[in-house]
Amino acid sequence: MKQSIYSKDIILVLAASFFYMSSPMLVTPLITGFTGSLGASAAVMGFVGGLMNLCSLVCRPLAGNLADKISKYRLTFIGSALMAAACAGYIIAPNGIVIVIARIINGIGFACCSVCLSTWMSNMLPKDKIGSGMGLYGTMNALGMAVAPAIGVSVYQTFGYRTAFIIAFIFSAAILIVIQFTADRGEPVFKREPQTEGKTPRWQLVDLKVLPIAFIIMLFAIPYCATQSFLVTYAEVRHLNVTVSMFFPSYAAVLIFLRLTLRNLFDKVPLHVFLLTSSACEATAVILLTFMRSNVTMLLASAFLAGGYGIMSSVCQSTAMLLAGKEKRGLANSTYYIGLDLGMTLGPMIGGALYGSLDIGWFYPALLLTMPLAVLVYFTAVKR
Repeated sequence: MKQSIYSKDIILVLAASFFYMSSPMLVTPLITGFTGSLGASAAVMGFVGGLMNLCSLVCRPLAGNLADKISKYRLTFIGSALMAAACAGYIIAPNGIVIVIARIINGIGFACCSVCLSTWMSNMLPKDKIGSGMGLYGTMNALGMAVAPAIGVSVYQTFGYRTAFIIAFIFSAAILIVIQFTADRGEPVFKREPQTEGKTPRWQLVDLKVLPIAFIIMLFAIPYCATQSFLVTYAEVRHLNVTVSMFFPSYAAVLIFLRLTLRNLFDKVPLHVFLLTSSACEATAVILLTFMRSNVTMLLASAFLAGGYGIMSSVCQSTAMLLAGKEKRGLANSTYYIGLDLGMTLGPMIGGALYGSLDIGWFYPALLLTMPLAVLVYFTAVKR
């Protein structure tokens, strides 16, 4: 089914993608502090902070298979209902145990929505518009990642944690409302090529063709997520006179601009061109952060990081879906997100190991190794 990239259903799915990203991103900067305010230890606070992504990682294969076997509407409804239930748990939580349970529920719901909405979106797009269409999808995600934390922190500072979690609940509930107006419910496509009949297993953990793409986005995500977790500490330890709070809003603004201006190139430029350009951008960002002494250098680093990880996240996702058939895009999406989740998990862990074992001046030079590794993964995959 060919549709305009600006059809009503696509616009509704884009709106839902903004809300699905905004809900957990609003909670993320607040949940560890809230857990501590209820008397939890530092270890439990850290565990709670990473628990949603861990649950999401475990649930990706199941969500990917389900996205190819039931309607995208139904799976998105289930996922957003679970996210809303998790937010309700945060609002009423009397202790850390309830928060842990809510984080598990949030991770399951987030896995369902992330895989399902991107698969739903890609199936509505003509094949020659998948790159530009998924660029718009990524732009809505980036907008949610930029706006929601600012809203959450502002509401928390004025009214407290629980009021901020009410806003996150509203974001999750908005997904349930928006998808009611879609005409295309994303029914599964059951199509088998004659030569593959009887050879494809009924359930698969990953799409093997997409695994190199998952490794590449994992390697791009590690420096970004390490920066997300340690930039404040890095600036404090090095006694840098920079306004760290400006880094990620600047990153998001540049990323939105790049995705909108480059959206037509996503369907025309080969993957290796984006890979080489984005790896050079991310390497430049890491070098700038190594020698950062002012806000100008920091903002330049955020812009180059947007050209690195920010662009490659869209390019890798659209490539993953093109490598898979339309009937297996849910599995391809889940494989891509496994790589992304691993990067989001390993980034803070590697950052913590580097921070604890190396002089702070070697923190970013060590992370620089991920870029040649990403290029090596690509050319090894092409050779095979």
